Amino acid sequence: MNGNNAALPVFVLFAPTASGKTALLQTLFARSSLSFFKGTAEIVSADSMQVYRGMDIGTAKPDAHLLSELPHHLIDICDPDDFFSVADFVARADDACADIFSRGKLPVVSGGTGFYIRSFMLGLPDTPPADANLRAKLQDEMRTLGAQKLWERLLSLDPESAARIHKNDAYRIQRALEIVTETGKKRSFFTVRSRLRKRYDFSTLILTMSRDALYERIDSRVDEMFRAGLSDEVQKLIDSGCTEKSPAMRAIGYREWFSLGSEDEIKAHIKAASRAYAKKQYTYMRNIPGALVFPYDGSVEAARKIAETAVAPFLKKHEITIDKRHNISGIIPENNIR
Repeated sequence: MNGNNAALPVFVLFAPTASGKTALLQTLFARSSLSFFKGTAEIVSADSMQVYRGMDIGTAKPDAHLLSELPHHLIDICDPDDFFSVADFVARADDACADIFSRGKLPVVSGGTGFYIRSFMLGLPDTPPADANLRAKLQDEMRTLGAQKLWERLLSLDPESAARIHKNDAYRIQRALEIVTETGKKRSFFTVRSRLRKRYDFSTLILTMSRDALYERIDSRVDEMFRAGLSDEVQKLIDSGCTEKSPAMRAIGYREWFSLGSEDEIKAHIKAASRAYAKKQYTYMRNIPGALVFPYDGSVEAARKIAETAVAPFLKKHEITIDKRHNISGIIPENNIR
């Protein structure tokens, strides 16, 4: 195990929606006799919508059985009306990784929100802190006017930021308005970091999949969400007080219910939006130093290759031990087995 002053090891797994991340993590780390590295890791979820309570089906949260076999952090920590920012994510992920490693486990940051992962790995841009009065004013305007109106204001003040931010993304619209209003400078003026944070030793894996295969998986997942009761889940959220202005309701799979008609129309739009989002998810993961890009088709053999080439060497490097009973086909180095 590393000394107190050594960089803390973090394994990072990024892949777009519906590509099989959860199943891969289960194969690698779950407390199951069939997993490659049983019980050696805990997951820090890098999903901007799984933080919200009551949004289980539409965000494809891990089920209770998997959570009992493979602990996840940063799931179900906010109410749907709460704002949860990238800065909140980085702070909480820092705490979670330190806690996981202090108990002799490997922290694994995994998800499809590339903006969160990139910010965690490289650090947040040096933007000025928010003025409390300005933030309160903008929050009030967000509640009364809605995200669309504030996005239009941002478009006039900082078109570059507006072009990158979805019209329903209340938090990022507000933050960009804070910056340009307070400083008179566009957000792009402030430097985006390009070097990995020194407090961590990262091993980064970016999964790729053919577009046709990914789109087929997305369509199948959306169909399954509807069969599992997505419409009832959304109605329950609305009955609890959620509106289209609630931060959580900007998510694909939820926002469509406020603007579209029939269930078939909503389903088709969710599929199209999910496919478009999958294409964009890779944007934030470009040029991550040291990242390994790995073709992944969801097979056991692909998982085995990842275990051999990426996970086992990293566990060995940081002296995280593995139970000999779960050594599969010689994947685990003999001097790292207890």
